[in-house]
Amino acid sequence: MKNTFFLISLSFILFTSCKSKQLYKIEGQQIAITDSLKTNPSIEAFVKPYRIQINKSLDSVISYAKDTYSKKDGQFNTAIGNMMADAVYEQANPVFQSRTENNIDFVLLNHGGIRAIISKGNITTRTAYNVMPFENSVVVVKMKGNKVKELVEYLVREQRAHPIHGLQIILDSSSQLKSATINNKPIDETKSYYVATNDYLYNGGDRMTFFKPNEELHVLNYKIRNVLIDYFTKKDTIAPEIDKRFIKITQ
Repeated sequence: MKNTFFLISLSFILFTSCKSKQLYKIEGQQIAITDSLKTNPSIEAFVKPYRIQINKSLDSVISYAKDTYSKKDGQFNTAIGNMMADAVYEQANPVFQSRTENNIDFVLLNHGGIRAIISKGNITTRTAYNVMPFENSVVVVKMKGNKVKELVEYLVREQRAHPIHGLQIILDSSSQLKSATINNKPIDETKSYYVATNDYLYNGGDRMTFFKPNEELHVLNYKIRNVLIDYFTKKDTIAPEIDKRFIKITQ
């Protein structure tokens, strides 16, 4: 890797005993990691079969994209974001339901967590790693309706295409909240809702501080990346669309 440096600079004082004190100083130097460094043939030979196997697995075709999908395609919701939120619901809800006998009410992810486009054509396992390179996992939070309204207020302020499923937000022409519903029903402040998100957002990522305090937390041990891989594997073709789950009325 060109122009990449590892800096090793370490100094410390070691006291051998109360009676005898000695000072040791260790100094390092900057070593440039460049193309000029020679590879070790024995190490390369050892790693090669593993690299081949990993690349073979990552490049295996698991689905097909009808078009190219980017998180820049829409202001309030995007096809790729809708697909991710839908995938989390479709894959995680059966797991959650089997453990708790409850269902996820809606899903919220973050726009910034989508790290690559999905190009038209074959989808591979590598596609999922590119879209979601992080180790974020699905968690389900039980929240009162008043906390859910804080969540909605956040989305209205942000007016950004954070992926959602099961939640619909409609803004008026002045960008003020016109309506917010969960599964086509008004939000009830006295009711509790099960919200699927990822552990990064649960811990306050992207300033989403409304998840705490809450009534319950369920850790599913299901990485978002694996959600995508499982979702793609089930689908012969994906063709997500921008829809009306978060919109602004212009008239």
